[in-house]
Amino acid sequence: MSNTDEIKPYGSAPYRRPRDAATLILLKKDSPAPQVLMGRRSASLAFMPGLFVFPGGRTERADLTAPRDGALHEGDAQRLVKGMGAKGSRRRAEALAMSAIRETQEETGLFIGRNGGAPSSSGSDAWKAFATSGVLPDLSAIRFLARAITPPGRVRRFDTRFFVADAAHVANPDELVANPEEELDEVRWVDLAKAPHLETPAITKTILAILSSRLEEDPELTRDLPVPFIRAQNRRFVQTLE
Repeated sequence: MSNTDEIKPYGSAPYRRPRDAATLILLKKDSPAPQVLMGRRSASLAFMPGLFVFPGGRTERADLTAPRDGALHEGDAQRLVKGMGAKGSRRRAEALAMSAIRETQEETGLFIGRNGGAPSSSGSDAWKAFATSGVLPDLSAIRFLARAITPPGRVRRFDTRFFVADAAHVANPDELVANPEEELDEVRWVDLAKAPHLETPAITKTILAILSSRLEEDPELTRDLPVPFIRAQNRRFVQTLE
């Protein structure tokens, strides 16, 4: 998606301020071809019904304080903080990545983290599954891939940060399960090259292209690279680098 794409990104819904959100792309590289984890949203939902997406959702207050392990890649942390403007902080940057980890567990059953924490019944309801499992979310497993803001006039608007993590960081890889109560009717691993052919939102196809390009340049997800930022401007989508 270039800054010259002539499209009509605006809708007719009342103006809504975008809410912070995060998405996590789990990448499986131990197959003949790279695979990504995707889920199909319930057809009854108001936002993107019936489409295949990556796990994710809104950032919650509990994501600021939930126990964790590891640290964000330094360059990613700085980009996340800078992108928040005057309200940016390392704590809020970590909360974005934490929300992606939490939402992935809620929607797919998979824990991204390290076993060995003491199981506990304390803490917020949002992070109860992690507390009782003894898994600590591992921020060092996460890389910042892209950012996109839903255009004005949509029924939902999000300022979404897209993260990616190697599936080797999943603590319970054999426990993948769909959770319709958390919006996804189906979850499955999809070959990265075939994923764009699923029925997906336009932004998901764009993110898949960004991921493919990133893997060509940074196959181990270790380099400090700029992050694409996609938003509507003058009735066009523009893509810049952060």
